[in-house]
Amino acid sequence: MRIDLHNHTSLCNHATGTMEEYVLKAIEEGIEVFGFSCHNPMKFDAKYRMRFDELSLYLDSIQVLKEKYAGQIEILSALEIDFLPPFMEDVLFKIPLDYRIGAVHFLGDWSFDNPEFIKEYARRDINDCWAEYFKATQALAKSGKFDIVAHMDLLKIFKHFPTRDLRSEIEAALKAIKQANMSVEINAAGFRKEVGEQYPSREILEMCYGFEIPITFGSDAHALEQINFKRREIEALAKDVGYTKCAVYRQRQREMVEF
Repeated sequence: MRIDLHNHTSLCNHATGTMEEYVLKAIEEGIEVFGFSCHNPMKFDAKYRMRFDELSLYLDSIQVLKEKYAGQIEILSALEIDFLPPFMEDVLFKIPLDYRIGAVHFLGDWSFDNPEFIKEYARRDINDCWAEYFKATQALAKSGKFDIVAHMDLLKIFKHFPTRDLRSEIEAALKAIKQANMSVEINAAGFRKEVGEQYPSREILEMCYGFEIPITFGSDAHALEQINFKRREIEALAKDVGYTKCAVYRQRQREMVEF
């Protein structure tokens, strides 16, 4: 089964194409289960996300498409929610979604994956940044609010890698993910960025496999041509690591299916 659970909409203000065009492209690509998981509204970084008053439009649009294309493709509802505790409003966790993707895009108030703020890397110790990143990922899992961890090593986006061994920090995050019964996505967006590979790295995927942490797949599409992007490569990687099944969620209940 071909699953793609991480896809955006123009409501986030940095994606193109209509939601219906995304669905039609997904059908064309042979995707059987397609999830919309646009960025959550938040009273911070508002330029890059939908407003709270657009949530109903987002959810209603998903429902319309779900009904219109029933029998051709299964469409699921989700949000990619930034793990930024001061700004995670309770309303986000009361919406009846199929799943919640938890994401770390910020270290404090620094949006480290935004090219606008890339100069901040030169002002910080990269090892401290990576340690802080995995600590935030661990806290995300321990919050118990999410089903899937997004792009688990996103901090490598501009090829700023740690210079010391961070295995203990990674293991602490993975143990928390395992304890929370979450999945880790293999996200194709890294192939479109400077780093030129999927999130997470093969090394982290092998560690996930060792902890028996399930995986799922996401294009992280912000444009039509990104749907199903590099699918052959990420599926081959997952199988080479040892995975034969991936997770899909309906009403926050996980099912493992062969891919």
